[in-house]
Amino acid sequence: MRWLTVSISLALCEAWAPMKSFLTSPRQQHTDTHLYQSKNDYNVVFRPSTNEDSFDSFKLGTARVHRYSDPNSGIDDTEYIMWYHGRDSALSADNALPPLSTGRIGRATSRNGLVWERDEDGSVDTDKRGVSLGLNTDSWWGFDTAHVGLGQVLLPMMSPSIRSEGGVYVMYYMGGSFEETKINEYLNDEKKDMVPDEAVIKGMKLRIGAAISQDGVTWGRVEGDDPSGACMVPYDSLDTNQNVDSKDEKGQLLKIPEELYCGWPEVVVNPVGENERADASKDESRNNFFMYYSTMLKDTKEKAIGYAVSNSGFAFSKRGIILKPDEPLDGAGCARCNVVSKASLNADGLWEEGGNGWIMFYEGVSIEDGKHRILAAESDDLKSWKKLGLVLDVGQGDDAWDGQGVGSPHVIRLDDGFFRMYYTGEGSDGNTAIGVAKSVDLSSW
Repeated sequence: MRWLTVSISLALCEAWAPMKSFLTSPRQQHTDTHLYQSKNDYNVVFRPSTNEDSFDSFKLGTARVHRYSDPNSGIDDTEYIMWYHGRDSALSADNALPPLSTGRIGRATSRNGLVWERDEDGSVDTDKRGVSLGLNTDSWWGFDTAHVGLGQVLLPMMSPSIRSEGGVYVMYYMGGSFEETKINEYLNDEKKDMVPDEAVIKGMKLRIGAAISQDGVTWGRVEGDDPSGACMVPYDSLDTNQNVDSKDEKGQLLKIPEELYCGWPEVVVNPVGENERADASKDESRNNFFMYYSTMLKDTKEKAIGYAVSNSGFAFSKRGIILKPDEPLDGAGCARCNVVSKASLNADGLWEEGGNGWIMFYEGVSIEDGKHRILAAESDDLKSWKKLGLVLDVGQGDDAWDGQGVGSPHVIRLDDGFFRMYYTGEGSDGNTAIGVAKSVDLSSW
């Protein structure tokens, strides 16, 4: 079955793949992650669980971190919450699923964002202990019955149209079902001969869904418009269930390419501009949300990043591809992005965004060595993006924990004027972990 794993790897950009206090209760248990294992892994902050029965004992991926603090408080009350996805060996036992780090979604907490404790209890209604969002066991026809992976979690009360007493979290995630598709569909002509024509894989046709929570621990799925329950699916011109806009907001014709999967959603709240009414977000025709997602184009087999817009945050309309492979460092694919607003500290020590645009950190796959690196692009309108090049390279040395690839970036702001990036790395042994990098200008890490 070696040809199966190799061929699937060729087809994918692999993913290595104030609120209620999260202080530990007496009934919660936590596991040791054995952070530092060599002199080259000083920046590792989270590893797969050492408990073989844990949902994340095999692979980790896509950390999304929220930081909460009160700048007017006289004490350090900073709290961090991290959501991430992980996989156990059972999901990869028969090579039936794509060789990703997706599986189930978990949660961890920290006082400083560097030393983390797993939530070993998780939600009471998931299919496995310690999981916040697990496999969909309620709907056999659902898009997320075989494996799920994290995209983004929006802050409570941050969205302009989603409201609940005390605020809600909104999680965007992707999932795969047990539906079989031919592996050859994801390979270009040069690579199709590597596998038998009848070879199939399950869970490869990724779709995107949403879930909501009032505490960040227990999540309820939001039923999307697609029959599978998803709110975003890969575009297929033959699918009569899909309703794709033919024109954009300005009346310009849209050219939406057909897609083989869509996943790793990154959702950004579109802020009300200075030239807009204060209540502009209530306008039903306004695009309050921008979603960026990873996809593979059906015709060219290119791994690219597309975007879609929404008024409500749940029903999205595709607008096309915004990043495609065209440079050596991303010539083999663009995927898994994180968008942050440009900001700086004011005289009072508070962050100000100032309407200076956005930076997108994304994962590029090199056409030369096949390794994953973190690159950047910038935009003034969330629609058109200009590539800036490399911002975080792979680790150096044969024993570097992230020497084979870095990706799935997520950037947060700190009170000292620095930015912190959480990212997933993979070593030569195939092991994955989550590490951190630091920057003062979003370009030098």
